[in-house]
Amino acid sequence: MTQIKEQSLTTVENTVRRQKEYFHKGQTKSKDFRVNMLKKLAEQIRKNEEKICLALKRDLNKSETEAYVTEIGFLLEEISFTLKHIHKWMKPEKVKTAKTHIGSKGFKVAEPYGVTLIIAPWNYPFQLQLAPLIGAIAAGNTAVLKPSELTPHTSKLLAEMIEDTFSSEYIAVLEGGVETTTYLLDQEFDYIFFTGSVPVGKVVMEAAAKRLIPITLELGGKSPCIVDETANIELAAKRIAFGKFINAGQTCIAPDYLFVHKKVKDLFLTEMKKVIVDFYGDKPLENEDFTRIVNDRHFHRLKNYLSDGSLLFGGDTDEESLKIEPTLLEPKSMTSGVMTDEIFGPIFPVLEYENIRTVIDFVTDRPKPLALYLFTTSEEMEKKVTESISFGGGCINDTLMHIATPYLPFGGVGESGMGTYHGESSFTAFSHYKSVLKQTNRFDFHFRYPNAKNGLKLMKRLMK
Repeated sequence: MTQIKEQSLTTVENTVRRQKEYFHKGQTKSKDFRVNMLKKLAEQIRKNEEKICLALKRDLNKSETEAYVTEIGFLLEEISFTLKHIHKWMKPEKVKTAKTHIGSKGFKVAEPYGVTLIIAPWNYPFQLQLAPLIGAIAAGNTAVLKPSELTPHTSKLLAEMIEDTFSSEYIAVLEGGVETTTYLLDQEFDYIFFTGSVPVGKVVMEAAAKRLIPITLELGGKSPCIVDETANIELAAKRIAFGKFINAGQTCIAPDYLFVHKKVKDLFLTEMKKVIVDFYGDKPLENEDFTRIVNDRHFHRLKNYLSDGSLLFGGDTDEESLKIEPTLLEPKSMTSGVMTDEIFGPIFPVLEYENIRTVIDFVTDRPKPLALYLFTTSEEMEKKVTESISFGGGCINDTLMHIATPYLPFGGVGESGMGTYHGESSFTAFSHYKSVLKQTNRFDFHFRYPNAKNGLKLMKRLMK
C-alpha cells in the first residue's frame, strides 16, 4: 500500500497560523464569497469525477455506481441544497420580545467559529471529508482537512483537488497518519469535526476539552435492525441487504445485527439469501464490483468473527483480494465479539425473538446506537420501538436512506456521537449563534434602577 508522509509540526503550526490570519481579514464572511467557493467546490468535483472513481476503486474496489451514489452525487446534491438556502440561513433571525423588554428587538446572528479542523475516516473517504466542509464554507469558516491515511489514493487526490481550487490559507489538506493528527490536535482550532471510531473519538474529544474547543463527533456503534411478523418480508430482505452489504458493510450506519420474529425467520432467511445472490451473484468474491475490506488488519479482524457462530449463508474469504462474502451468521453467544464489537464488515448476525420487549431491553442495555431500523406495518409497534429506544437516527421499513435527505439532521447520541450535520444542520454545526438585543432610546423603565420608588413592586408584576 502507498505510504503517506507525515507532516512536520512546523508545517501544521504554520498552516493554522496562516488560516487564523486570513480569517481575521473577514473575507470568508460575505455571502458572495461563500457562494462562489461552494460553486468552485462543485465544479472541481464534477471535473474530477473519473479520477475520484478511480481513486475509490484503488483504495476500496468501489464500483463506479457505488462511488457516484454514495460519494460524488451525495456531495453535489448537498452543495445544490446549500446554495438554494444559504441566504435564509445567513439572515439574522428576529425573536419575540418579552414583556419586560418592550421597545427592544432581539436577534440571533449566525457567525463562523473561525479556523476549523475536519478529520475524515476511510470508509467513505471522499464524501465524509467534503460533506462537513460544505457546512464549514457555508458558515464562513476556513478549514484544515485531514484525510485518512488508509485510503492513500483518495487522500492524494483530495490534496490535489483542494490545492488546485483554494488558497491554503483558506482551505488546506494535510495528509498523514497518527503523528500528523497528534500535531493537529495540539493546535488552537476554533472548531473540530471528527468522523471515525469511538476510541479515536474519545482521544479527539479529550484534546478538544483541554482547549475548550467546540466539537462534533460522528462515531458509530452497533445499529440494530428489527423485522416483526407484520413486515413485508420480500421488500425488507432487499432493503436490509442493500443497507448491510453496500461498501462491504463498511458503513457507520449499516445494520449491525438483526432481530427477526420467530414466525417469519425462515421466510426472511430464504428471501435474504435470494437477494444476496441477485445483488452479487453466486460467487461474490469474484464479483469485480464488490467492495473489498480496507486492509489486512481489518480483514483478519472480520475473519475472526466467522468463528463466533454458525454460518447460515456465505462465509468464504479471499485474503489476496481482501474480500469477504456477504455472510449470515447465528451467533453462539451474546457476549462473543461479533455481538459486542462494531462489525464494520459484510457479516450479519441473525437472532430470533418472540416478544419485542426482549429486543428493546437488549438494545437499551447497551450503548446508544447511531442508527435503528424497524420493519413493520404496525403503527403500534413503530410507536413502541421508537419511543422506547434512544438512537441517533434511522428508518421505518428502510435502511440508510435517512442520511440521504438534507432535510433531516444526521448524528449520534451517547457513544455514537454528538452534534448533527447535513443541510441546514451543517450550517448550524459550524456557526455560533450570537444573541443581540437592540434597545430603544425613546423611553426607559426607571423602576429597574436601584433608586426607583416602588421598583420591586413593579418588577414583581412584570416578572411573575
